Amino acid sequence: NAWKLEDRYIHCHVSKVIPANWKLTMEAFMEAYHVIETHPQVAPSNADANSQYDVFGEHVDRFISPLGVVSPHLAGEITEQDILDQFTLGDSGALGDTERKLGEGESARQAMANMFRKMFEEAANADLSHISDSELLDCFSYTVFPNLFLFAGVSLPMIYRFRPVPGDLRKCLYEVFFLRPLPKDGERPDPAECVHLEEHQSFTEAEGMDEGFGVILDQDTENLLLQQQGVEASAKPGITLGNYQEIRVRHFEQTVEKYVYGN
Repeated sequence: NAWKLEDRYIHCHVSKVIPANWKLTMEAFMEAYHVIETHPQVAPSNADANSQYDVFGEHVDRFISPLGVVSPHLAGEITEQDILDQFTLGDSGALGDTERKLGEGESARQAMANMFRKMFEEAANADLSHISDSELLDCFSYTVFPNLFLFAGVSLPMIYRFRPVPGDLRKCLYEVFFLRPLPKDGERPDPAECVHLEEHQSFTEAEGMDEGFGVILDQDTENLLLQQQGVEASAKPGITLGNYQEIRVRHFEQTVEKYVYGN
Protein backbone atom coordinates (compact mmCIF):
# COMPACT_ATOMS: atom_id res chain seq x y z
CA ASN A 1 0.00 0.00 0.00
CA ALA A 2 1.52 3.30 -1.11
CA TRP A 3 -0.05 5.09 1.87
CA LYS A 4 1.65 2.75 4.41
CA LEU A 5 -1.22 2.61 6.88
CA GLU A 6 0.90 0.25 8.95
CA ASP A 7 3.17 3.22 9.74
CA ARG A 8 0.40 5.11 11.52
CA TYR A 9 -0.98 4.86 15.04
CA ILE A 10 -4.41 5.50 16.58
CA HIS A 11 -4.38 9.07 17.88
CA CYS A 12 -8.10 9.28 18.65
CA HIS A 13 -10.75 6.55 19.04
CA VAL A 14 -14.40 7.48 19.55
CA SER A 15 -17.46 5.22 19.72
CA LYS A 16 -21.16 5.96 19.94
CA VAL A 17 -24.38 3.97 19.76
CA ILE A 18 -26.48 5.20 16.82
CA PRO A 19 -30.29 4.70 16.89
CA ALA A 20 -30.40 2.97 13.51
CA ASN A 21 -29.57 -0.41 11.98
CA TRP A 22 -25.87 -0.94 11.24
CA LYS A 23 -26.44 -1.29 7.49
CA LEU A 24 -28.49 1.90 7.31
CA THR A 25 -25.83 3.73 9.30
CA MET A 26 -23.05 2.51 7.02
CA GLU A 27 -24.95 3.65 3.96
CA ALA A 28 -25.08 7.22 5.30
CA PHE A 29 -21.33 7.40 4.58
CA MET A 30 -21.25 5.67 1.20
CA GLU A 31 -21.85 8.66 -1.06
CA ALA A 32 -20.91 12.33 -1.16
CA TYR A 33 -24.05 13.67 -2.85
CA HIS A 34 -25.64 14.42 0.55
CA VAL A 35 -23.00 17.09 1.31
CA ILE A 36 -24.99 20.01 -0.12
CA GLU A 37 -27.89 19.39 2.30
CA THR A 38 -26.24 17.64 5.24
CA HIS A 39 -22.93 19.55 5.38
CA PRO A 40 -23.62 22.90 3.67
CA GLN A 41 -20.69 24.50 5.50
CA VAL A 42 -18.16 22.33 3.61
CA ALA A 43 -19.81 22.59 0.17
CA PRO A 44 -17.60 25.58 -0.80
CA SER A 45 -14.57 23.26 -0.86
CA ASN A 46 -16.08 19.88 -1.70
CA ALA A 47 -17.01 18.88 -5.25
CA ASP A 48 -19.67 16.51 -3.93
CA ALA A 49 -21.63 15.87 -7.12
CA ASN A 50 -18.37 15.27 -9.00
CA SER A 51 -17.29 12.34 -6.82
CA GLN A 52 -16.01 9.19 -8.51
CA TYR A 53 -17.36 5.76 -7.49
CA ASP A 54 -15.67 2.44 -8.19
CA VAL A 55 -16.47 -1.21 -7.45
CA PHE A 56 -13.75 -3.86 -7.09
CA GLY A 57 -15.26 -7.33 -6.97
CA GLU A 58 -17.91 -8.15 -4.37
CA HIS A 59 -16.20 -6.99 -1.20
CA VAL A 60 -14.48 -3.67 -1.91
CA ASP A 61 -15.71 -0.39 -3.32
CA ARG A 62 -14.48 3.20 -3.24
CA PHE A 63 -15.31 6.82 -3.72
CA ILE A 64 -12.95 9.69 -4.42
CA SER A 65 -14.41 13.06 -3.50
CA PRO A 66 -12.42 16.08 -4.76
CA LEU A 67 -11.57 18.63 -2.09
CA GLY A 68 -10.27 22.13 -2.58
CA VAL A 69 -12.76 22.84 -5.37
CA VAL A 70 -16.26 24.21 -5.09
CA SER A 71 -19.39 22.07 -5.17
CA PRO A 72 -21.09 22.20 -8.60
CA HIS A 73 -24.22 23.27 -6.70
CA LEU A 74 -22.49 26.53 -5.72
CA ALA A 75 -20.52 27.25 -8.88
CA GLY A 76 -20.18 30.97 -9.51
CA GLU A 77 -21.00 31.96 -5.92
CA ILE A 78 -17.72 31.08 -4.19
CA THR A 79 -14.27 32.65 -4.59
CA GLU A 80 -10.96 30.80 -4.48
CA GLN A 81 -10.21 32.48 -1.15
CA ASP A 82 -13.56 31.24 0.21
CA ILE A 83 -12.54 27.70 -0.73
CA LEU A 84 -9.21 28.04 1.04
CA ASP A 85 -10.71 29.60 4.16
CA GLN A 86 -13.32 26.86 4.54
CA PHE A 87 -11.25 23.74 3.86
CA THR A 88 -11.80 21.13 6.60
CA LEU A 89 -9.25 18.56 7.72
CA GLY A 90 -10.07 15.48 9.72
CA ASP A 91 -7.24 16.18 12.15
CA SER A 92 -6.24 19.82 11.77
CA GLY A 93 -4.66 19.82 15.22
CA ALA A 94 -1.76 17.82 13.80
CA LEU A 95 -0.78 20.72 11.56
CA GLY A 96 -1.32 23.88 13.57
CA ASP A 97 -2.28 27.17 11.92
CA THR A 98 -3.24 26.72 8.25
CA GLU A 99 -4.52 30.22 7.49
CA ARG A 100 -3.08 32.08 4.51
CA LYS A 101 -4.03 34.47 1.71
CA LEU A 102 -3.92 33.55 -1.96
CA GLY A 103 -1.63 35.30 -4.36
CA GLU A 104 -2.79 36.79 -7.68
CA GLY A 105 -4.13 34.02 -9.95
CA GLU A 106 -3.35 31.30 -7.40
CA SER A 107 -5.92 28.53 -7.02
CA ALA A 108 -7.07 27.37 -3.61
CA ARG A 109 -6.46 23.73 -4.47
CA GLN A 110 -2.85 24.27 -5.54
CA ALA A 111 -2.17 26.50 -2.54
CA MET A 112 -3.55 23.86 -0.20
CA ALA A 113 -1.54 21.09 -1.88
CA ASN A 114 1.69 23.06 -1.52
CA MET A 115 0.95 24.09 2.06
CA PHE A 116 -0.23 20.71 3.31
CA ARG A 117 2.58 18.82 1.57
CA LYS A 118 5.13 20.89 3.48
CA MET A 119 3.24 20.61 6.78
CA PHE A 120 2.67 16.87 6.51
CA GLU A 121 6.32 16.32 5.58
CA GLU A 122 7.43 18.22 8.66
CA ALA A 123 4.90 16.46 10.91
CA ALA A 124 5.86 13.00 9.65
CA ASN A 125 9.53 13.68 8.86
CA ALA A 126 8.87 12.13 5.46
CA ASP A 127 9.30 12.95 1.77
CA LEU A 128 5.89 13.28 0.11
CA SER A 129 7.14 14.50 -3.26
CA HIS A 130 5.98 11.22 -4.84
CA ILE A 131 2.42 11.69 -3.52
CA SER A 132 0.02 13.32 -5.98
CA ASP A 133 -2.06 16.38 -5.07
CA SER A 134 -5.16 14.17 -5.23
CA GLU A 135 -3.77 11.65 -2.73
CA LEU A 136 -2.75 14.53 -0.49
CA LEU A 137 -6.03 16.47 -0.53
CA ASP A 138 -8.95 14.36 -1.68
CA CYS A 139 -11.23 12.06 0.28
CA PHE A 140 -10.48 8.42 -0.63
CA SER A 141 -12.97 6.11 1.06
CA TYR A 142 -12.77 2.33 0.66
CA THR A 143 -15.52 0.07 2.00
CA VAL A 144 -14.22 -3.38 2.94
CA PHE A 145 -17.13 -5.77 3.40
CA PRO A 146 -18.83 -6.24 5.75
CA ASN A 147 -18.34 -3.27 8.08
CA LEU A 148 -15.10 -1.31 7.60
CA PHE A 149 -14.32 2.02 5.92
CA LEU A 150 -10.69 2.92 5.20
CA PHE A 151 -9.85 6.55 4.37
CA ALA A 152 -6.43 6.07 2.86
CA GLY A 153 -5.57 9.63 1.83
CA VAL A 154 -3.29 11.98 3.74
CA SER A 155 -5.71 14.76 4.74
CA LEU A 156 -8.41 12.45 6.15
CA PRO A 157 -6.52 9.56 7.80
CA MET A 158 -9.46 7.70 9.33
CA ILE A 159 -11.10 4.33 9.83
CA TYR A 160 -14.81 3.77 10.46
CA ARG A 161 -16.23 0.56 11.91
CA PHE A 162 -19.92 -0.37 12.29
CA ARG A 163 -21.22 -3.22 14.45
CA PRO A 164 -24.73 -4.37 15.41
CA VAL A 165 -25.84 -3.93 19.01
CA PRO A 166 -26.77 -7.43 20.25
CA GLY A 167 -30.49 -7.82 20.78
CA ASP A 168 -31.52 -4.55 19.12
CA LEU A 169 -31.57 -4.39 15.33
CA ARG A 170 -32.49 -0.70 15.51
CA LYS A 171 -29.16 0.29 17.04
CA CYS A 172 -25.49 -0.06 16.11
CA LEU A 173 -22.08 0.81 17.50
CA TYR A 174 -20.25 3.31 15.31
CA GLU A 175 -16.52 3.82 15.84
CA VAL A 176 -14.14 6.42 14.42
CA PHE A 177 -10.35 6.02 14.51
CA PHE A 178 -8.06 8.93 13.62
CA LEU A 179 -4.55 7.93 12.57
CA ARG A 180 -1.31 9.90 12.73
CA PRO A 181 2.12 9.06 11.28
CA LEU A 182 4.61 7.40 13.60
CA PRO A 183 6.98 9.91 15.26
CA LYS A 184 10.30 10.52 13.51
CA ASP A 185 12.14 8.36 16.07
CA GLY A 186 10.01 5.40 14.91
CA GLU A 187 8.73 4.57 18.38
CA ARG A 188 5.05 3.66 18.22
CA PRO A 189 2.89 5.46 20.81
CA ASP A 190 0.27 3.46 22.65
CA PRO A 191 -3.09 3.57 20.82
CA ALA A 192 -5.58 6.05 22.25
CA GLU A 193 -8.13 4.73 24.71
CA CYS A 194 -11.64 4.57 23.29
CA VAL A 195 -13.87 7.49 24.27
CA HIS A 196 -17.47 6.24 24.37
CA LEU A 197 -20.09 8.92 23.90
CA GLU A 198 -23.64 8.68 25.19
CA GLU A 199 -26.35 8.87 22.54
CA HIS A 200 -27.22 12.47 23.46
CA GLN A 201 -23.61 13.68 23.26
CA SER A 202 -22.00 15.49 20.34
CA PHE A 203 -18.91 14.09 18.64
CA THR A 204 -17.28 17.45 19.38
CA GLU A 205 -17.24 16.48 23.08
CA ALA A 206 -14.81 13.59 22.55
CA GLU A 207 -11.27 14.24 23.74
CA GLY A 208 -8.90 14.43 20.77
CA MET A 209 -11.67 15.00 18.21
CA ASP A 210 -11.14 17.85 15.76
CA GLU A 211 -14.02 20.23 16.49
CA GLY A 212 -14.85 21.00 12.87
CA PHE A 213 -14.91 17.33 11.95
CA GLY A 214 -16.95 16.50 15.04
CA VAL A 215 -19.68 18.78 13.67
CA ILE A 216 -19.57 16.88 10.37
CA LEU A 217 -20.02 13.54 12.16
CA ASP A 218 -22.96 14.96 14.13
CA GLN A 219 -24.58 16.01 10.86
CA ASP A 220 -23.93 12.59 9.31
CA THR A 221 -25.66 10.75 12.16
CA GLU A 222 -28.34 13.05 13.58
CA ASN A 223 -30.97 12.15 10.97
CA LEU A 224 -30.49 8.38 11.16
CA LEU A 225 -33.28 7.84 13.69
CA LEU A 226 -35.71 9.47 11.26
CA GLN A 227 -34.36 7.31 8.42
CA GLN A 228 -34.85 4.17 10.51
CA GLN A 229 -38.41 5.17 11.33
CA GLY A 230 -39.09 6.11 7.72
CA VAL A 231 -37.88 2.78 6.35
CA GLU A 232 -40.06 0.88 8.81
CA ALA A 233 -43.14 3.05 8.18
CA SER A 234 -42.89 3.05 4.40
CA ALA A 235 -45.49 1.08 2.43
CA LYS A 236 -42.96 0.76 -0.39
CA PRO A 237 -41.22 -2.65 -0.44
CA GLY A 238 -37.78 -1.21 -1.20
CA ILE A 239 -35.65 1.92 -1.58
CA THR A 240 -35.01 3.68 -4.88
CA LEU A 241 -31.29 4.36 -5.30
CA GLY A 242 -29.52 6.77 -7.63
CA ASN A 243 -28.06 5.12 -10.73
CA TYR A 244 -24.55 6.43 -10.02
CA GLN A 245 -24.36 8.49 -6.81
CA GLU A 246 -25.57 5.56 -4.70
CA ILE A 247 -23.81 2.77 -6.54
CA ARG A 248 -21.86 1.81 -3.40
CA VAL A 249 -25.09 1.36 -1.43
CA ARG A 250 -26.46 -0.94 -4.12
CA HIS A 251 -23.20 -2.88 -4.29
CA PHE A 252 -23.17 -3.36 -0.50
CA GLU A 253 -26.78 -4.55 -0.34
CA GLN A 254 -26.28 -6.96 -3.23
CA THR A 255 -23.35 -8.55 -1.40
CA VAL A 256 -25.38 -8.77 1.83
CA GLU A 257 -28.18 -10.53 -0.08
CA LYS A 258 -25.71 -13.00 -1.55
CA TYR A 259 -24.62 -14.10 1.91
CA VAL A 260 -28.09 -14.06 3.46
CA TYR A 261 -29.93 -15.86 0.66
CA GLY A 262 -27.04 -17.77 -0.93
CA ASN A 263 -27.66 -16.27 -4.39
